[in-house]
Amino acid sequence: MATDRYTLRQLVLYYLKLGTWGFGGPVALVGYMHRDLVENRGWLTEEEYKEGLALAQLAPGPLAAQLGIYIGFVHYGLLGATLAGLAFVIPSFVMVVLLGMVYNIYSGLHWMQAVFYGVGASVIGIIAVSAYKLTIKSIGKIQVKEMQSRWLLWLLYLTGILVTVVTEREEVLLFIASGLLYMVLKAPPQWIKRPLVAPSVFLSAIGFWQYDGKTLWDIGMFFTKAGAFVFGSGLAIIPFLHAGVVNELGWLTEHQFLDAVAVAMVTPGPVVITVGFIGYLVAGFPGACVAALAVFIPCYLFYGCFWLHPSRR
Repeated sequence: MATDRYTLRQLVLYYLKLGTWGFGGPVALVGYMHRDLVENRGWLTEEEYKEGLALAQLAPGPLAAQLGIYIGFVHYGLLGATLAGLAFVIPSFVMVVLLGMVYNIYSGLHWMQAVFYGVGASVIGIIAVSAYKLTIKSIGKIQVKEMQSRWLLWLLYLTGILVTVVTEREEVLLFIASGLLYMVLKAPPQWIKRPLVAPSVFLSAIGFWQYDGKTLWDIGMFFTKAGAFVFGSGLAIIPFLHAGVVNELGWLTEHQFLDAVAVAMVTPGPVVITVGFIGYLVAGFPGACVAALAVFIPCYLFYGCFWLHPSRR
């Protein structure tokens, strides 16, 4: 679909810059996209952005990357989605691979955790502001009248917060149940007789090629599962990764995993790109590539099915 608002080259360059300098994690990144592409440049309408954000929140996997893929598709189809997604992910992927090389040479990144604590103070502020803006756009303004008119959304929102804080993990069944409940009340299927209405350098030394086929297969399967079944953006995937790569599979030690989280927080781009760092420590550069591809492919395929649906043509 052609557009005179911007060229494909301009969009790709934007995502290269965002992937290189966009700190703050998924919530902050989606906020940057709204500010830059809707408010400042007018490349997208508010409706287009909201539709993309709703789809990104609906699907499992990295929130910011999914939204970037969708925005690339809006006016430039599958080619735009592919190039925007790659431009967004590649800068941070290169950074985590380079950090993985340094990690293997010096047997750790003790300084990285120190940097993380310094950067973290600023990042938390960015996330807090972006989370507030995301809440306003997705749920509604924090005003009595609007909260009354959208009481069900606020109830589901607060329930999700409470359950996540108490259980310290994301409950997929809760997300699915919430979505189905709101769908039945807001847009009931035809088979429901009485619809209800709710209110609205040295490759060997750095482990560059140290891998084996079975390990790559295991990496691919594990990170595909992470990308396909973990809801709640890049930050929510951290507990899942810890349970798998440390407790279950024993690929990393506790200290190495903390270093991986530090790398994720101090590098720009999507937080979930830390899987590239983890893959590198486990199986070198091939492991990094397999891990990164595996975690992003599910959401890419999800959008592919959405785009090919007859109603989108």
